[in-house]
Amino acid sequence: MKTLADRLAQREQRWSHWLHGLEQNSGFSQPLLGDGVLLRVTGLVLEAAGVRAPVGAVCEVHAAGSGSGHNATPPVMAEVVGFNGDRAFLMPTGEVHGLASGARVVPRAAPVVPLRFGAGPQAHPWRRSEDRGLHLPMGDGLLGRVVDSQGRALDRLGELANTLAEPMVRRPINAMDRDPVRTPLDTGVRAINALLTVGRGQRLGLFAGTGVGKSVLLGMMARYTAADVIVVGLIGERGREVKEFIEDILEAEGLARSVVVAAPADAPPLVRLQGAHYATAIAEHFRDRGKHVLLLMDSLTRYAMAQREIALAIGEPPATRGYPPSCFAKLPQLVERSGNGLGAGSGQGSITAFYTVLTEGDDPQDPIADAARGILDGHIVLSRELAESGHFPAIDVERSISRVMTAVAPRPQQQAARRLRQLLAKLSKARDLLQIGAYQPGHDHELDVAVRLAPQINAFLQQDMHERAPLADCRAQLQSLVA
Repeated sequence: MKTLADRLAQREQRWSHWLHGLEQNSGFSQPLLGDGVLLRVTGLVLEAAGVRAPVGAVCEVHAAGSGSGHNATPPVMAEVVGFNGDRAFLMPTGEVHGLASGARVVPRAAPVVPLRFGAGPQAHPWRRSEDRGLHLPMGDGLLGRVVDSQGRALDRLGELANTLAEPMVRRPINAMDRDPVRTPLDTGVRAINALLTVGRGQRLGLFAGTGVGKSVLLGMMARYTAADVIVVGLIGERGREVKEFIEDILEAEGLARSVVVAAPADAPPLVRLQGAHYATAIAEHFRDRGKHVLLLMDSLTRYAMAQREIALAIGEPPATRGYPPSCFAKLPQLVERSGNGLGAGSGQGSITAFYTVLTEGDDPQDPIADAARGILDGHIVLSRELAESGHFPAIDVERSISRVMTAVAPRPQQQAARRLRQLLAKLSKARDLLQIGAYQPGHDHELDVAVRLAPQINAFLQQDMHERAPLADCRAQLQSLVA
């Protein structure tokens, strides 16, 4: 039992720390953010005067004569994306219909750091945070839910519970502090497990044109991958596909441990951009709590297109095929947020990420596809030719690669995978001979083996969407096939 003198001494110490913090905090000036005035709406950009807010700050645009109470018109949320002198450029996250010149632009106040007693004499209990960006819901209450880019529920299951508002932008992890990729990850897909083995914490691209089965492949990985939490970001896709992906592909089993962030194609470009960042921030939240997270983002190309729309709207000059330089700078900033957390003993988990990349016109030299290949830890290419022949999943093994397979797969599996690739290359080179019937056995022993094993190889690489292929079984089947 503490005596009265001990309790009084403890209280005196707490008040002393608090007063010391107030005294130190009085030396920090906080800039007053005044309201601005909307001057011009040009396409997607709002131009305002009098707004002294940093890039990334959130503002509310109140229409003139919007009224009050139940009849009040809700303000339009917008984010500062640039400035020119005393003019600020804002990108809205909603419909701008009804806004007129003279509308009031009100920067959102930065959050106040909560008061913590006993934090030491260096604490600044009343200082406002410098982060004036979005703070969106994070936590276990998101599991099994479908939300939009603003953290609002879309599944009509009521308001979110067990969540706390956290900032969207986090400090990046030092590259030297990251845990290396050393543990294989079971994706449940035979072709990937056997020939393109994925490591926990790896970032891969799923390169495909339209209609070759990438959504089905994502659904298979969402249901079968060994992960604690799955975060799905549907960025810029058709609105019809959102519900179909959840009900037909992800299904109840996959949704139970998943968080789905949906920003369909009809959403403003800033909303699509925020959807990708929100999905990544949710994955980071669970990773920092020691969870192993699978991040599926469909698609990285739509994210780049949204950034292109914003950059061109505020006057950035176009570069490669109309993409401004900022698009190619944003891609690695987003991708590098995933991966393994801090090393052993930190209590952090990992984020294994799959990003779909649309190759426009099936052109592998598309600028976004080319940039994505350089910043990802491997790529899986889906072939339209295989899909049209009924070969699913339509993974083109010869054009796909996992850059960490040598670090996560045992040597016998690597040798078997290399042998199977050699046989596939033989079949590919002799395809014309086989089709016209000019192939004569006995002239090329390797080709004879490849032709003889072709039916077994095709059967091995094909898989039904409702069939799970464990990693250990895939290794054994691969060894048996090429023995």
